[in-house]
Amino acid sequence: MSKRHLFESPDGLVNKALRGIIRYNPSLSLDEANRVVFDSSYDRSKVALISGGGSGHEPAWSGYVGENMLTAAVQGDIFASPSTKQIVAGIEAVPSDKGTILVIGNYTGDCLHFGLANEKGNARGHLCKTIICGDDVSVGRKGSLVGRRGLAGQIGVLKVMGGAAAADASLDEVYNLGVAFSQQIVSIAATLDHCHVPGRTEHGMLNDDEVELGTGPHNEPGYKKLSPVPSPQDLVKQVLTHCLDEKDPERAYVKFNPGDETMLLVSNFGGMSNLEMGALVDELLDQLEQDWKIDPARVCAGFLETSLNAPAFSVSLINVTAASKNCSYSVDQIMSFFDVRTSTCWESVAGAQSKRRSRKEQLVQAPKPEHRKADEARDLKIDPSLLENMLRTACNELVKAEPDLTKWDTVMGDGDCGETLKTGATALLAELDKGIAKSGSVVSVLLELEEILESKMGGTLGGILGIFFVAVRAAVEKKIEVAKKDGAEALWGEALGSALDNLRGYTPAKVGDRTVMDTLIPFSEVMRKSGFDSGVDAAVKGAEATKTMTPRLGRATYVGGGSNGESKEMPPDPGAWGAMVVIAGLHKAFSGKN
Repeated sequence: MSKRHLFESPDGLVNKALRGIIRYNPSLSLDEANRVVFDSSYDRSKVALISGGGSGHEPAWSGYVGENMLTAAVQGDIFASPSTKQIVAGIEAVPSDKGTILVIGNYTGDCLHFGLANEKGNARGHLCKTIICGDDVSVGRKGSLVGRRGLAGQIGVLKVMGGAAAADASLDEVYNLGVAFSQQIVSIAATLDHCHVPGRTEHGMLNDDEVELGTGPHNEPGYKKLSPVPSPQDLVKQVLTHCLDEKDPERAYVKFNPGDETMLLVSNFGGMSNLEMGALVDELLDQLEQDWKIDPARVCAGFLETSLNAPAFSVSLINVTAASKNCSYSVDQIMSFFDVRTSTCWESVAGAQSKRRSRKEQLVQAPKPEHRKADEARDLKIDPSLLENMLRTACNELVKAEPDLTKWDTVMGDGDCGETLKTGATALLAELDKGIAKSGSVVSVLLELEEILESKMGGTLGGILGIFFVAVRAAVEKKIEVAKKDGAEALWGEALGSALDNLRGYTPAKVGDRTVMDTLIPFSEVMRKSGFDSGVDAAVKGAEATKTMTPRLGRATYVGGGSNGESKEMPPDPGAWGAMVVIAGLHKAFSGKN
């Protein structure tokens, strides 16, 4: 858990954040004294919806104020309920001819203050009602007098109620929908660690070998700790079991029947990467389909209701069919309320899901690549055992060098160079195991190498090598007569020179720029003139020279090593070094050296 913050003190932070948050929508206004964000363009002939709670859960709740969702939101201090006075100010800011509904999570402070504000609002002539949302299944039926806590399932409640209110529904219709919908939600959270609140010392930190299940959104301890850390698959299995196991008398709050229409909400608590969130959603959908026969009609994932910077997430499942049986709206109508566009942060997670398409249809199979064969008339043949030995030696040397290449690239770049080259090397080794070199066909090997570079090796280095080897193969085929006249070494000199000329059309890199070209250029040029042995010596010298070069291209330029004109020694350029390792490995086997 990171304890570092841009704003180290919480003093004034909430108000400053609200001033910034409202700027994305010109219709939003802020009563800063009461921390009320409201839609100044709202229609008072429609039911007004107000929510709120402690800050630190952004975009909840101020981020959901706008057309077709909340009319106003009231924010408290970090993880603390707003006061009754603030909430009454929110009710007064958006008076409604039809009435006002306060929608909150089931937390004691929120229930007390919003409840009192509800009473005061009614006393002042506003027709107010309150819905308390509790969806956390980690809070079992026994031992809890207050009921389930509110998690991100509440955001789904706000969305369908906002859609109904915008459709001119009555106060009772919107209220009954909200109650029915909120009672058909099961949620639970899992965390890798607790969040850190600006200005406070850390508390409740988890050990590296622990994951917590059932964590609350305010750093409340979880239902239980899991140690050792389960695999992602096992963690998801436990999450879904807690939500869906009808045999669990403590947590079987909602029944899901075959064919019921459902929704899935996955909330990032603030510290999960989008990459991992995507993988989490995929695993959830896989297990829902395979183990529970549930195919959610709507899937929303992202920052729904956060907990500052917590590396955690919550999962909410909603039975829309069951909700429709307890209100005046059909499943299709509830779905339409959920789908209606808003002018709020909701759109960042909503997508466009009104037109349904199965997961199977979305996951398409790529067309099988056409297997290219070498043209016998334009192929270079060498001793098969020599060809295989050269390639295996080069690949094994490259795999062995990967840790150093990764370490150097982590210092000077993005850390992917070693893994990229290792991926290519292991892929070629796999093809050698299948017999790609058995015929001694150099063009067959180059064609396979092209396929590996295009399909398995990304990044700048993969692109450069891809262009280079396509040009090498094309030149070998085009100039095959050189081998018949002057020998294979002469052909390689011609092919490498031609490939280098071709590559210069795609990159400005030259000798001295600290790139892979510091190896490829001297190797190609010297081999063309003086043969393989001299070319290898030039490649080694070129790679070694990168240790004192100033980076001029690529991510290493941002590190700035030697950028002030000084020539200090650094790690070698990993791309140049990797290319040198391959060339030296080929030469080692070719020369019969140990």
